[in-house]
Amino acid sequence: MKNKFDPRHLQRQKIIQELFAWSYFKGNDLSPETQKVIESIDKIDDTISQNAPKWPLDKINRIDLSVLRLAFFEILIKKDAPTKVIVDEAVELAKEFGSDTSSSFVNGVLGTTLKKLSPPHEEN
Repeated sequence: MKNKFDPRHLQRQKIIQELFAWSYFKGNDLSPETQKVIESIDKIDDTISQNAPKWPLDKINRIDLSVLRLAFFEILIKKDAPTKVIVDEAVELAKEFGSDTSSSFVNGVLGTTLKKLSPPHEEN
């Protein structure tokens, strides 16, 4: 995150807020970007469940879940930003909107997933 007024950061904030509201009321008017996340929600939620097995989706704080859903959408489906940038943004959004433990939880789930997705490094 360059600064809190970066248009990409502001867009992510809006999507997080819409995903959070959608988690309570499925009929909300949503931006096209948020609709794209929701169209892939089954794949995203499956990935979250696999990488946070001690936390069933219904037990995850809804704002943390919204942050994770957006991050996984960007990493697995959209793929238009470097993974490091997406993870950094997700952690910042978790700090901004979540509880005291949200950023470490989000970072842990994303880190676990990325370790599984990355090919092992070969040593010479």
